[in-house]
Amino acid sequence: MTIEHRVVFTPSGIEATAPEGSTVLDAARGAGVDIDSVCGGRGLCGRCQVVPSTGQYAKWGLTSSDDALAAAGPTELDYRGRRPLGPSHRLSCQAAVLGDVVIDVPPQSQVHRPVVRKAIDLGDITVDPVVTLHYLELPTAELGEETSDAERVADALADQWDLPAVEIPASALAALSSAMAEGNGAVTAVVHTRLREPADDCGAAAVERQVLTVRPGYCDEAYGVAVDVGSTTVAGYLLDLATGEVAATAGRMNPQIRFGEDLMSRVSYAMLNPDGTAELTAAVRAAIDELIDELCEAAGIGRGNVCDLVIVGNPIMHHLVLGIDPTPLGAAPFTLAVRDGVWATAADIGIDLPGAALYMGPCIAGHVGADAVAAMLAEGPHRSASPQLLVDVGTNAEIILGDGRRVWAASSPTGPAFEGAQLSCGQRATAGAIERVRIDPDTLEPRFKVIGCDLWSDDPGFGHALGSLEVTGVCGSGIIEVIAEMYLTGIIDHRGVIGGELAERSPRIVADGRTFSYVLQTEPVALSVTQNDVRAVQLAKAALRAGIDLLAEHAGLAEVADVRLAGAFGAHISPVHAMVLGMVPDGPVDGVKGVGNASGAGAARMLVAGAQRAEAEQAAREAVKIETATEARFQELFVAAMSLPHETAASPHLAKVVDLPPRASSDSEHAGTRRRRTARQQRATQEQR
Repeated sequence: MTIEHRVVFTPSGIEATAPEGSTVLDAARGAGVDIDSVCGGRGLCGRCQVVPSTGQYAKWGLTSSDDALAAAGPTELDYRGRRPLGPSHRLSCQAAVLGDVVIDVPPQSQVHRPVVRKAIDLGDITVDPVVTLHYLELPTAELGEETSDAERVADALADQWDLPAVEIPASALAALSSAMAEGNGAVTAVVHTRLREPADDCGAAAVERQVLTVRPGYCDEAYGVAVDVGSTTVAGYLLDLATGEVAATAGRMNPQIRFGEDLMSRVSYAMLNPDGTAELTAAVRAAIDELIDELCEAAGIGRGNVCDLVIVGNPIMHHLVLGIDPTPLGAAPFTLAVRDGVWATAADIGIDLPGAALYMGPCIAGHVGADAVAAMLAEGPHRSASPQLLVDVGTNAEIILGDGRRVWAASSPTGPAFEGAQLSCGQRATAGAIERVRIDPDTLEPRFKVIGCDLWSDDPGFGHALGSLEVTGVCGSGIIEVIAEMYLTGIIDHRGVIGGELAERSPRIVADGRTFSYVLQTEPVALSVTQNDVRAVQLAKAALRAGIDLLAEHAGLAEVADVRLAGAFGAHISPVHAMVLGMVPDGPVDGVKGVGNASGAGAARMLVAGAQRAEAEQAAREAVKIETATEARFQELFVAAMSLPHETAASPHLAKVVDLPPRASSDSEHAGTRRRRTARQQRATQEQR
């Protein structure tokens, strides 16, 4: 009979049942507790440290004693990793459970995993990767023969595969002789092909081929990894290069967050600290390396089968992955160190993928990066015969607008509000975060859905379905919906002011200093939407909308019927609520849709088809960049966009699907307030930049 013990994890309060002798990490994983580990439980990384607590715990009805965990064994005693064991700390992957115990998971051991869209749609493309496998049977070397192993491989590629003039660089030579010996003369060459565009229209494209590595015997497994490095999350996709099928997906928080929530904070860190760039680079490269481990483990393949790596990201992430100082991107004229795609090897950026190629996608300009180009490649505003608006909403929104002939691009400094950051009730999109909100127009009572539970808060059994999960905050999609709902129900007016007179009508409206707040939840964690929260979202949405309106003016478009919201945030927000806030211009509501991680999809397209890289580079070169920081018109558009949905633009399409609150017939009484507020808004947007 198996003896089982209770394990309670703090601060989450999650309780698990663990068989005697199993590890604390096993119990944590079984219960969904947030503990980091990248070494597979081998006691190498030191990331899974926990602190056992002792004493009586009436709350859980158990006593946690010193002997509830087995004594430290050789692995823990000999541990000398980069993260030293703190006082009273144990490696949860090694500590065996022998009794009921309370385990504290310190912040440095927690990983708040992002919600990553699992499926990507590559669309209709021809799979034609730049990395291919070629099986070769080589003649046995004879005494007196002057032909080297490298020459024999190159000759065999030409004779057996019609691949002339293949270069075998120094990086491939180390594996060559041993592979030939192990395979008894039979090897598989991993060949990388690049088409170089001619200097003028008259010349032909030059074909460059080189051997990345040589494997012994016959091998038919070739995988590639596409990575989208965002300022908040890093998403990775493992694909079979022969079929284009997605073998695994994974995502994690960008560890650079500890250096600053937004991009400019990280640029400042690089600028103010002598080793700042190196630290930021090391953090993101380590995350990519760990992500590749996770992908390979999920697919059950070895890292040696990964032959190609494609990485996209905004310009600052792009530069930091390459180890380039990002500080020139922090001030005008926002000059890129490199704009075209970068062809290299994974080893060049310290990624442990021996014999794997690397391609960093092209950028458009200083604030419109390879992630925007990848999203454009996936959604096709440059291919569309009719106008298409593509928006990747993040801490720095990237906006692409195509009119069937040309493409315009811009970025807007939205800040982290859309991701729940810097809001009193905000949090990342993790389990326990409110992601959907509805407010009753008569009672002003809210109901909501949270990540990790399928029921609404007013459904029977909601509390039971939550289990040990607590509602702890509101993520980006929830923020959009709750403020839009507050506007539709009259809790805030079109200027975003919370109506204090409603306090007599509903206990949900409470005084908060000189302003008022709307109470979403009172316990176990009090959550309210404050006036400052509303203002932060208004500033973010106004920056986004002003950028969109600016591009529409340059394109001469009065309306765009095809609006695509990209990114993890765009995939989960309600198009109707986004239009109520005025994040996007009025248009047919069914024309606004989330498209998921379009940047990841575009990176995957570049991974499995060389022609997609050529298309991406051409599209990036031909896009017309509009610099919002130097456009005087941007400020005017920003001020008008502060109102809900907009100060001057009508919303006839939106009015067909929701009842928009009427506006006062005269705004003259607010004129002085508007002038003061406009000045504050202008200062705020300048600070955001």
